[in-house]
Parts: sequence; C-alpha cells; structure tokens
Amino acid sequence: MTGITDTALIGIDWGTTALRAYRFGGDGAVVDRRASAHGILAVAGGGFDAVFEETVAGWPDCPVVISGMITSRQGWLELPYLMCPAPVGTLADALHRHRCESGRTVHFVTGLKVRDTAGVPDVMRGEETQILGAITVGATEPRLLVLPGTHSKWVLVKGDEVSGFSTFMTGEVFAVLKEHSILGRMTTGETRDQAAWRRGVAYGLDESSDHGGLLRRLFSARSLALFDELPRAGVASYLSGLLLGAEVREARHFFGARVSGGSVLLLGSAALCDLYAEALAFAGLSAERGPDDAAARGHWRIAAAADLLT
Repeated sequence: MTGITDTALIGIDWGTTALRAYRFGGDGAVVDRRASAHGILAVAGGGFDAVFEETVAGWPDCPVVISGMITSRQGWLELPYLMCPAPVGTLADALHRHRCESGRTVHFVTGLKVRDTAGVPDVMRGEETQILGAITVGATEPRLLVLPGTHSKWVLVKGDEVSGFSTFMTGEVFAVLKEHSILGRMTTGETRDQAAWRRGVAYGLDESSDHGGLLRRLFSARSLALFDELPRAGVASYLSGLLLGAEVREARHFFGARVSGGSVLLLGSAALCDLYAEALAFAGLSAERGPDDAAARGHWRIAAAADLLT
C-alpha cells in the first residue's frame, strides 16, 4: 500500500458543479480520491482558496495541477485560451503558477480555442486534460473523440495534440425544449421509449434536403403526436433521438472525411456514451469507451511534460 509520504502529484478536476481530486503515487497510479459538490458555482464569495485547502487537507505539500472551469471568468482566476493545434507540451508550458494563502503552490491548466472558416470562435476548458489523458501515448494516426454532455465536444486529435474541435449544445437544447417549449407540453412520463428514440435518430440523421434542417424537423415532435403517430410517452425520447441524430449528421459534415473511418473514442458517463455509441452505429460509425479516469491521466501527462515530477 502506498503511504501518504509517497505522493508525487495532486490533480484536481474542478468543474462547474463538481470537484474531483486525485493523489498520485510515484508510479503515476491514483492512490486516493476525493470528490465534492463544490463546483465553481457553489463557491460563495470567491472562497476558492479555502475550498482547495479543505479538499487537500492531510495530503502532502507536493506539485498540484488543477484543470477545468476553475480558470474561467467565474472561477478562481481567468486564464486566456490557447489556440489549437495544441500538443501536450504547449499546455505544459502554459501552466499558470499560483501561490495559495497557505504557501502551497498550484499549477492551473488553461483551456483551448479554435476558429471556424467564418472566424467564429469555439472554446473548451477541462476537456483538454481529459483528452490528453485518454489518447494513446505515441499514437500517430488521427483520432476522433466525442465528449457527450450538456455541450458535447467533437475533437480531432493527431498524435499528442488537439488539432481542432467543435461544440454542439445538444444536451442543453433538449433540456430547454423539454421544460420551456410547446414540445415539452406533449411529453408524459420519464421512461425511455426505444422505438421512438430510434425513429428520432433516423430522422435527425436523414440527409435528404427535402426534410429541411433541424429547425423544421423539430416540429415533428409535436405533429406526430397530434396525429397519434407517436405516443405522448415517447415524445421526449423521440426529441432526444432527433437532436442526437442531427448532431451526428452536422458533425460528419463539419469534420468531413476525418470521421469516415476508424473508431470514435467516447469520454463521459456510461449512460450518455451508450446513447452516442448507438446513434453513431446508425450512422455507420463504430465507437468505444475511453478510460473513466481520463482527467487524472491527463493531469499526470501534463505534469510530466512540465517537469513537475522530478
């Protein structure tokens, strides 16, 4: 058993609604974990220093790497985004060193940004650390990763660098439509209707221009129920599938041939990854689950690249 004095690194994944801390032994294995609901939105009055000290209480004073929304405008301190492509070395070089009130030193990981061909920016914070922890060290072939969630991220990785990405607000749009639109008024029950969900995915994936874009197709969640062609208990499942199918269709257009081959790597909760894997299969794309501890692995990789472990 690894003793408390054998700690080589502390990694903290500090997001909007949750905080997860990891203590690493000298071999890079996680030997202790802590978690709390003290995401950045739950920390009153900017008391991040105190929450940090409470989180690591009893752990040795050693190198600390912190990633996530903690470096956003609402977090402990705001850091600028790095432009992609961004290899692990660039993220390591950009670590921001901060001295806490207790005298501990922490190193913050910043986020990434890209711009599309119209010059419109896209951003991520926290996902970059998960991505670097999930990809295979030394890999040379391009790889597509998908991080399902409120704001899903589709990410292209080449070797050890994040080459580009795109964000899809699928989860948030579903929640807003279900709770605050006329489509939501058609829904009853919380049980998933598999047949309705699959029907929604198929319609969302359909490439036919005769069916219009997502804005036109969304109304089908209401019209099908009005004509009793979709049970009201299946409206929410249909809407979920429709949005997810549209996300996959749009992502295929955005990434072009880069998503046509190989297996997509999914990072996230088992339930969401299972949904995405099924939708991707509808589109002819294979998928596999990434490691559950991707953020922790990313902390170790970034710390090693920054020579914090020597």
